[in-house]
Amino acid sequence: MIKSFLEVPYSELEELNLAAWAKRQTASPAALEKEYRAYLAKEKDIKAVTLCFTDIEGRFHMLDYDKKFLLDSADNLTFDGSSIRGFTAQQESDLWLAADWPSMVWLPADIFGPGKVVMFADVLDKDRTPYLNDFRGQLRAYARKIREDKGLTAFASAEIEGFLVDGIDAEQNYDKRTGFRLVSTGGYYHSLPLDRLRQFIDLAAEAQRAMGFRNEKDHPEVAPSQFELNFAYSEALACCDKIQLYKLVCRQVAEKLGATATFLPKPVAGVNGSGMHLNLSLGKGGRNIFHDRKGKENLSPIAWDFIARMLNHAAETCLVFNSSVNAYRRLDPHFEAPNQIKVSAVDRGSMIRIPIGNERTARLEFRSVAPDANPYLALYTLLRTGLEGKKLEPERGKKQRVRFLPGNIHDAIKLFRTSEFTDKILGEESKSKYLTYKQLVADRTAKELGTIIKTSEVVFHHEVTNQVLWNIF
Repeated sequence: MIKSFLEVPYSELEELNLAAWAKRQTASPAALEKEYRAYLAKEKDIKAVTLCFTDIEGRFHMLDYDKKFLLDSADNLTFDGSSIRGFTAQQESDLWLAADWPSMVWLPADIFGPGKVVMFADVLDKDRTPYLNDFRGQLRAYARKIREDKGLTAFASAEIEGFLVDGIDAEQNYDKRTGFRLVSTGGYYHSLPLDRLRQFIDLAAEAQRAMGFRNEKDHPEVAPSQFELNFAYSEALACCDKIQLYKLVCRQVAEKLGATATFLPKPVAGVNGSGMHLNLSLGKGGRNIFHDRKGKENLSPIAWDFIARMLNHAAETCLVFNSSVNAYRRLDPHFEAPNQIKVSAVDRGSMIRIPIGNERTARLEFRSVAPDANPYLALYTLLRTGLEGKKLEPERGKKQRVRFLPGNIHDAIKLFRTSEFTDKILGEESKSKYLTYKQLVADRTAKELGTIIKTSEVVFHHEVTNQVLWNIF
């Protein structure tokens, strides 16, 4: 039997997706829904549409809908929320999915299979209101609020590091006695043109460019077997969508090469860990309002206010940005760790760095974010903290001591739990659920981190799909 499903060449894919990302910022959602509905109805070689959403901890979930069924039933898509950790309880399980039509992306057939496109979806409660624990929806709503109330648009990009390790499902099969097997012993920018790490980087970068990411540079990172693929600035919600697709592409490409792309913050002891540096700026009236040519470090008073609020609430919000047991291994000052609660233009130990920039590129770089953080929750928290947090003014005449972020997840949980500010920005229900799942994983791992990456901190990690182990613990 001959199958005929859509397989678009990479050059055409890139054109399609670049146009789609651009339309997403300019065209109305209603107009794009009409356009994409018409396209799907006409394109007979598309068999399914993958709808994606993210749970409260940051896991990426995907459902494939038959194209014809989706077109006929897009307003009646439900799923069992009780099967998603951090969503509904068993007795109130049903939730709605609402396709976000402007988010449609065409997929490379050699990575994802032929005949598919992907869209993100909003999670709705039973009464069709936005679901509180869907932070993609929360970020979208907050971005709309600051745009309508203050004329502000948040722009972001992410520098996401990861490790390529040998073997499929290497995380699920992790054993502390042997650790991960690295595929490369090279370091920063060093990898032979056709070794496994370079092949992985090339394949992943090609796929991301075809998906309209506008990749800027792709290279091995400081640690052996570590990689980073950078993509262009965009509005905050689109940036988070790209983060989730980036990690998905990397995992998929790695599996094709008989390896695993892991975004554990510190999968290997004795070398640098992985971060997800979030670069953020605010625009108003087409102008970057974080820039001031005459300001300190060329930043405006608005940017310095944003920094002051972030520093003041850094310790109590740390659990959002470093959400796993393993993340606190990365906050080790011996490996360029951004664990100091301060800002600097040069010191990479600072949690906030001020990169060199001009009127167009001036931004803040939040370095203390781990690559396993929920990107929507992280950017939502960054924005609300920087715009609504309390600004702590330094005491005059006193030398300011250097403060540090929590050194383990237990301390981070305590600070997060007792914080009135996190009550305010997350709400009681979401904060309680998030805490529950962070405590569960913390309790499954030794309180003292030690020098060996423990089996439990890997196999019970929220991004590692190991449901059987959770059930038999």
